[in-house]
Amino acid sequence: MTERLVDLMDRTFSATEREVIYRLIRSRRDIRQFAPDPIPPEALLRILEAAHHAPSVGFMQPWNFIVITSSRLRTQIKALFEEINVGEAHRVADRSRQQLYRSLKLEGLLESPMNLAVTCDRRRGKPFVLGRTPVPDTDIYSTCLAIQNMWLAACAEGIGIGWVSILDYGKVERLLGLPEGVQLIAYLCIGFPREFRAHPMLEEVGWRSRMPLQELIYQDSWGQPCEWLPRESTGPNADERP
Repeated sequence: MTERLVDLMDRTFSATEREVIYRLIRSRRDIRQFAPDPIPPEALLRILEAAHHAPSVGFMQPWNFIVITSSRLRTQIKALFEEINVGEAHRVADRSRQQLYRSLKLEGLLESPMNLAVTCDRRRGKPFVLGRTPVPDTDIYSTCLAIQNMWLAACAEGIGIGWVSILDYGKVERLLGLPEGVQLIAYLCIGFPREFRAHPMLEEVGWRSRMPLQELIYQDSWGQPCEWLPRESTGPNADERP
């Protein structure tokens, strides 16, 4: 008789282990404040191995990881951030909200001991990648899954990651010497955080609040409330809202 999935999972992951996974997901933060301590190479390798075990369309594995330790290169990246960030602040119409934006620390490019660039090689596996033709961007989605794996593994190691999106990625690609067909997906700061906040920074400062999950779940069609699920989560730490 085929073993029931619930029995298989109980045998594979204990309730305590499952709770740790959920707690890890809830505890992950986008880190901006870093300590200067170096990352142990063995820990970094474990984090990258976790990323490399992400699912990918057609087992394409389109990702590459560029470890950036050059102070000169990181200073150039920081200058790109400053240029874009000034323009982003001007896009905030409300004066008090613009002031809040300007007060936020949105990168740790020079404070972190290293940066990581995660790329997607859109040529990999050509001419035919199983499952990609109907949705060509699944290689990018796959790379994002690798980044999420990396982020959770780093959190488990006590290491923080911050995704810097306020950049001209085209200019960053040229600085990194990316070849044609390879796209920068994420530019990350990585290192030991000075703190792990109880809540996301943008929630703490009042920029945005976490939306109720029930408002985001539909059934059968857009906008149709889902009556099938319980109104409240019964998972581990369901009463917490980090």
